[in-house]
Amino acid sequence: MSSTTVQERLSGRPAFAASLSLRARAASLLNRTIFCALLTLIVLTAIPYGTVEPWWKAVFECAVFVLGALWAIEGLSRGAWFVKEHRLLVPLLVVAGFTFFQTLPLPGEASREAGIDVWNAISADPSETRLVAFNLLALTLAAGLLLRYTSSRRRLRALIFTVIGVGVLSALFGILRQTTQRSAAGFVLPYLMRDSGYGQFINRNHFAFLMEMSLGLLLGLVAGRGVPHDRARIYLVVAMPIWAALILSYSRGGIFAMLSQMLFLALLWATSQTEREGATVDDVVGLGSWGRSLAFRVTLIACLFLAILIGMVWVGGDPLVARLETVKDEVGSSVTKDRSRVGRAELWQATWRMIEAHPVAGVGFGGYWTAIPAYHNASGSLVPQQAHNDYLELLASGGIVGAGLALWFLILVRKGARASLRSTDRFRRAACKGALVGLFGVAVHSLVDFGLHFTVNALVLTCLVAIATIDLRDVELSP
Repeated sequence: MSSTTVQERLSGRPAFAASLSLRARAASLLNRTIFCALLTLIVLTAIPYGTVEPWWKAVFECAVFVLGALWAIEGLSRGAWFVKEHRLLVPLLVVAGFTFFQTLPLPGEASREAGIDVWNAISADPSETRLVAFNLLALTLAAGLLLRYTSSRRRLRALIFTVIGVGVLSALFGILRQTTQRSAAGFVLPYLMRDSGYGQFINRNHFAFLMEMSLGLLLGLVAGRGVPHDRARIYLVVAMPIWAALILSYSRGGIFAMLSQMLFLALLWATSQTEREGATVDDVVGLGSWGRSLAFRVTLIACLFLAILIGMVWVGGDPLVARLETVKDEVGSSVTKDRSRVGRAELWQATWRMIEAHPVAGVGFGGYWTAIPAYHNASGSLVPQQAHNDYLELLASGGIVGAGLALWFLILVRKGARASLRSTDRFRRAACKGALVGLFGVAVHSLVDFGLHFTVNALVLTCLVAIATIDLRDVELSP
């Protein structure tokens, strides 16, 4: 045997090992790049009005699909693409498929109106429904990426801080705009006219959705003892501008949702069992053994709630009181004389009539605005674009099929959240509680508004779902 052959055999295994090492390093670099790009995308999506313009939404979707392609490459290098939490995506993918199905032409002869062939499909607006389907696919892919790459406690903390940071910066920008904008022209962004919207949002209610999610996540993290005792007060100080901006936005639905969040958070705290390891919640806030008394807890909750109400009136002042006084006109059952505008109650009644007419598959996601004029009594000068109640609009757009798929998704989220709440990791439990408080605020506010139709709010909601359900113990990726 020649010396060259022996040398080749001896050097073959190290060369193979070096090749594997290089491949592993490249996969690890791609892994970190994808996660950092995800966090950057969350921040950028919040800037241009919350990403509502068509071309900004297209940029967001393209960016997510590019990250999805990188996910495929990174998974090919590792030989693994999925984690068990990806089962949450199954109902969302089915919803996206159902949305595409709503745009397909129905069998039979095509109808004609004014001599023009009309696309006869389930959706009242097939073109808009296809856009909704693509947006839903992008959000589903973003959820998959978050579940896949939020792979350590450090990354989970980075995701949480990104969501809170977006809320804080948006709140500070809103307060700055409210106190300094004097010209009727746009403030930084051209559509931010004076006395219109709040923060970077054109609609004050959509701004409130973002504040509710950030505030709920932050307060839940503190109440769940997910932060060190000596830093808890710092987090509460950080929460103040978010709370103040939510009040100053004068969003009635947002304020009601925030109060509901406080009650939900207080209920979680009051009913929690004393944990074995470390200090109790009462020790963290300095109550000691007194805090273990149920009567004391109830009294404290009542005092805190009263303080929040007083603070709201003090911060919001007369404009807030005036806004709250208009609630009865919005949800009252009386018929207004001005038929160019209708209140929420009348719109909800019209939406229910539309649901009764299309109970199984609805009128198509994104087709609400096209179908609603046939069911509500108004002048027609202003066509409602949304139902101002996401639950009714879900039934109207997707029918029983869409509602059933949404319920399936909620069941899976609940199952994942329960597993997280039972974790032995205190930070993991606290993060889940904070995410649940944020999700609860959205669930309440969605009774009267449609903030999840806007990309940044839907993306932050996706982040909260990932935070609430991911199980770091079963994810073995690079830190």
